[in-house]
Amino acid sequence: MSDLTPFNSVLVANRGEIALRVMRSVRLSGLRAIAVYTDADAAAPHVSFAGERINIGAGPVSDSYLNIDKILVAAAESRAEAIHPGYGFLSESSAFAQACADAGLVFIGPSASTIAVMGNKASAKQLMRDAGVRCVPGYQGRDQSDARFSQEAKTIGFPVMIKAAAGGGGRGMRLVSAEDDFLPALRLAQSEAKSAFGLDEIILERAMIRSRHVEVQVFADRKGHTVHLGERDCSVQRRHQKVVEEAPCTVINSRLRGEIGEAAVEAALAIGYEGAGTVEFLLDESGEFYFLEMNTRLQVEHPVTEMVTGKDLVALQLNVAQGHALGFEQSQVVLNGHAIEVRLYAEDPANDFLPVSGRIAAWIPVQTAQVRVDDGVKSGQAVSSFYDPMLAKVIAHGKTRQEARYALLSALKDTVLFGITTNRDFLIDLLSKETFIKGAVTTTFIDDEYGPAFSDMATLVAEDYVVAAVLLFEALQNQNANLAISVPDELLGWGSPGQLKTHLRLRGVDEPRDVTLSQTPYTGMTALFEGQMFKVDHHDGSLRLNGNRIDIRGQLYDDYKIHVALGQKQFALVHHKASDVEASQALKGHLNAPMHGNIQEVFVNQGQRIKKGEPVLILEAMKMHHELCAQVSGKVITVYVKTGDQVKADAILVDIAHEEIGNA
Repeated sequence: MSDLTPFNSVLVANRGEIALRVMRSVRLSGLRAIAVYTDADAAAPHVSFAGERINIGAGPVSDSYLNIDKILVAAAESRAEAIHPGYGFLSESSAFAQACADAGLVFIGPSASTIAVMGNKASAKQLMRDAGVRCVPGYQGRDQSDARFSQEAKTIGFPVMIKAAAGGGGRGMRLVSAEDDFLPALRLAQSEAKSAFGLDEIILERAMIRSRHVEVQVFADRKGHTVHLGERDCSVQRRHQKVVEEAPCTVINSRLRGEIGEAAVEAALAIGYEGAGTVEFLLDESGEFYFLEMNTRLQVEHPVTEMVTGKDLVALQLNVAQGHALGFEQSQVVLNGHAIEVRLYAEDPANDFLPVSGRIAAWIPVQTAQVRVDDGVKSGQAVSSFYDPMLAKVIAHGKTRQEARYALLSALKDTVLFGITTNRDFLIDLLSKETFIKGAVTTTFIDDEYGPAFSDMATLVAEDYVVAAVLLFEALQNQNANLAISVPDELLGWGSPGQLKTHLRLRGVDEPRDVTLSQTPYTGMTALFEGQMFKVDHHDGSLRLNGNRIDIRGQLYDDYKIHVALGQKQFALVHHKASDVEASQALKGHLNAPMHGNIQEVFVNQGQRIKKGEPVLILEAMKMHHELCAQVSGKVITVYVKTGDQVKADAILVDIAHEEIGNA
């Protein structure tokens, strides 16, 4: 009797770049790719790429991508024979894996029982201890009372890490440095875990500061043949979510690679694992490693492993799921060169990396022989608050780490992404830091290097305003638009000295700034910005200010807004009207929604007095819970929202009348 379970069609139960990446390998393997999508994702690239597509609802994930019944109905409707869960959503749901099996579908991943055991961090740690794998000290008990958690946190010692027992991706995680902060952080972690994974079970771990987050890719076939494909260093993180990943790890030699790889394989063998999995470790400064958790799925960062091993991991998943052998031995796994991946997020580094939503005005990625882009967006597409803010991954490979870093930096500088705030410029700056260049990063790298000074990256200088003014002026001129000029429209282009002046008021994230452009037939164009004069030469695609070449990578004019990409920096400035100044001043007493989302909890009432920095409410957006605090001290005048309300970005949530409040 054959152990093979062949299939010819695969439904990908995911969205965005995840679904698109999986479907590419599905189609290259000669199989039919089926997409599921929501109303919010109707125009997404993964939908048009698939051979067949099934709508599964509106926007919220609980009613679509996380709804097992709807996924199974879509599979039946499309006559799918197998389901690939991607990563995230239902990929680590034992209930989903079992439901697929019960429906006669091949689940491309491990068994439901394996997912159940390893999907809970508490049970996984106990299993690893039994297998002789070192684990990070902590508490994984069934007693989930506040008193027990407080007692265990003191025993472990601060700083302590609070973690959701189920799931991952930074959801339900809080680092607590002081005892007074523990219970509020526990509340947030439990609430976020319940919302993201349907389970508010929590574990505690000792926070190992300045360690490295290293994970090992394992693969096992149905016969139990298990290998590892080397390690990845995922230490560069913010809010406990990975930002940069690379393979191999710069501080792991062949001896340590063998040891940590063997530990990962032992972990997989201990549970009879099948398919692709990732075993995560913390590596301390002495070279000791400790088991963190096992992700029973493919990881977001799997492309760096593909680049250094030359293996298509999704194609391997498809083969193993059909019962075929891996086809290679551990000795045949060779790591060639170095690969680095960055995650491009719709988020604002200058605002504590809060996710943002909006419409992408232009998306022009760069792919070369050394650079791969896994994306799931396109120009004109809306970025919804319903989903994770990751837009794309940019991955570079080189013979050396330095070569890979140079290729990645060059690609990012040439990448154009207009319309929404992203972390592109932050990534460029990060890859240029001396600590990163030396390969000396730890999990505290971002905090150590930047601290609270993220806003410095968003600072625009005089040249930025002048470049934007020149480009906007020319765009408006080409459209014969009326400009705010110092002479009447009927005299436009005329003046007794033969000079034309155009005043442009431009607004970015701060107060509006004025640029005056002047032209004469003899001297050409000059620009005046806050007392600084610039000679402007712009012809044949080249722009120079006072003789210095400005490297413009892209520009877009859209409804009185100019988007500019200057290689290392991308920004947008609005052609500002004076009336907007008064309007912006009037908003200072309001607490506004930083993004679209759902109100989880409101802490204040009308008439209540509150101090600056105190929590006002919790907003759930892009799969994370965000605690919004008062920006001023004063009296709560109006509370516009209640628990359960859906709100749009910039909506006024709470009105606070500013007044000084003493400590008494």
